[in-house]
Amino acid sequence: MLILVGICIAVLVLPLNFGGAAVSAPAIGIALGGGPVAVNWILNAFMLSFGSTLMASGALADLFGRKRVFATGVVLFALTSLGIAASPSLSWVDFQRALQGIAAALVLAGASAALAQEFDGEGRARAFSMLGTTFGLGLALGPLLAGFLTQTFGWRSFFLADAAIGLTGFALGVPKLTESHDPNARGLDWSGAASFTAALTLFTFGLLQAPESGWSSPLVVGLFSGAVAMFIAFVSIEKRVARPMLDLSLFRYPRFVGVQVLPLATAFCYVTLLLVLPTRFIGIEGHSAIDAGVMMVSLSAPMLFVPITAAFLTRWMSAGVISAVGLVIAAAGMLWFGDIAPDAPADALALPLFIIGVGAGLPWGLMDGLSVSVVPKERAGMATGIFSTTRVAGEGMTLAIAGAILAVLTRLRLSDALAALPPVSRDAAAQAAQRVATGDLPHAAALLPGLGQPVLAQAYDDAFRILLHILVAITLASALVVLAFLGRTRSAAEPSNNGRTLLGGEGVAD
Repeated sequence: MLILVGICIAVLVLPLNFGGAAVSAPAIGIALGGGPVAVNWILNAFMLSFGSTLMASGALADLFGRKRVFATGVVLFALTSLGIAASPSLSWVDFQRALQGIAAALVLAGASAALAQEFDGEGRARAFSMLGTTFGLGLALGPLLAGFLTQTFGWRSFFLADAAIGLTGFALGVPKLTESHDPNARGLDWSGAASFTAALTLFTFGLLQAPESGWSSPLVVGLFSGAVAMFIAFVSIEKRVARPMLDLSLFRYPRFVGVQVLPLATAFCYVTLLLVLPTRFIGIEGHSAIDAGVMMVSLSAPMLFVPITAAFLTRWMSAGVISAVGLVIAAAGMLWFGDIAPDAPADALALPLFIIGVGAGLPWGLMDGLSVSVVPKERAGMATGIFSTTRVAGEGMTLAIAGAILAVLTRLRLSDALAALPPVSRDAAAQAAQRVATGDLPHAAALLPGLGQPVLAQAYDDAFRILLHILVAITLASALVVLAFLGRTRSAAEPSNNGRTLLGGEGVAD
């Protein structure tokens, strides 16, 4: 039991950093300066490196030992947290956040594999259920903890708390953890890992740089072209290697393809808001970090109980239908939230944010089980790795996409206001729009002295409403895809063709 508690405490720092770092990011940007792209990398560097190294981390755990990889990840996470807390510049924070994402991948891959070896049968199910609850707890408490620490002791204190929590989990879980390996492991697909990481990095960098440099600038075109080339190289490599990092043949299963839509959909309707809303609350609306953290709890708190409820509902409904209904509920919450005026009291935001969290929580509680139940049992390990990568890398990409859209829309709204003023350089307008999109109104106002901060805030609000409508459209389209691919699967009460009932009520893919 002590092993499970220690692992869960160590893993807790991962979800804490999803929403918590978003609350601290405005304070980091103000304290250390730097451009809007650098501020965006505080979040994107972590998500990108986390998602792009998950599959490789799983292979390393099989090769070198699950305990060793888990312990290395926890120590590296603590060291990078201390490094961030001591950072003298924003570029150093971004670099350390990228290393922290790699550490997070080692922690999660090592912890998951270690738990699978330490526990069997019902004990394994309870262990992974506790791990899932830990993620829900971290998502709920991250913004609140970061808000309190940032406002009371400064932004560096949040990362010091990161290190303390991780090392506590290390002390409790690692000493008694049994080492285990995969005897059939042949090594890491280095070329596949490198090309996959390069493709994601170039694509994300292009998205972040485009609003500032222009979508047709040589730099941005080169970044996107490089991303396409690296992705083609990655697919080619995975087709040729004996033990690929990504088994492309799994995509022959229609239901497996449908499952990959779920983490992308929840990234657009939930994770993006979890990371973008603190910027709005703190930078645009002027709330304190503590108040912003309290407001974010309405969005994240449903993750403590809705996923468990979703699993219970599979007794009567298929997981695909439940997930599709959840996405529709989240879309309705976003529409409601978009209709609320920016100067509305915090209480008026609580219910629509809560509804978004409830809607996203329904597929959130089912997609891990679905990821392995819609493929043959012998392919479950690879399916889990692909799904985890889709989830985390998708969250990083959707955040970058949402940020780019918000910056472009803000610039378009500012163009209307600038039309009545003396001509402003294109670079100044682009940089100001980027500053507004990251919640930095003072610097944006300095770049556009003819416009006051209220006008800039209104431009952001208009852009944010349009972004929400785009996210609603994507979420509803995802619900239709999920319903088409997964809606006809059996409920848990119905036996499969061979008399067995699979996890989450899903049969093996056709």
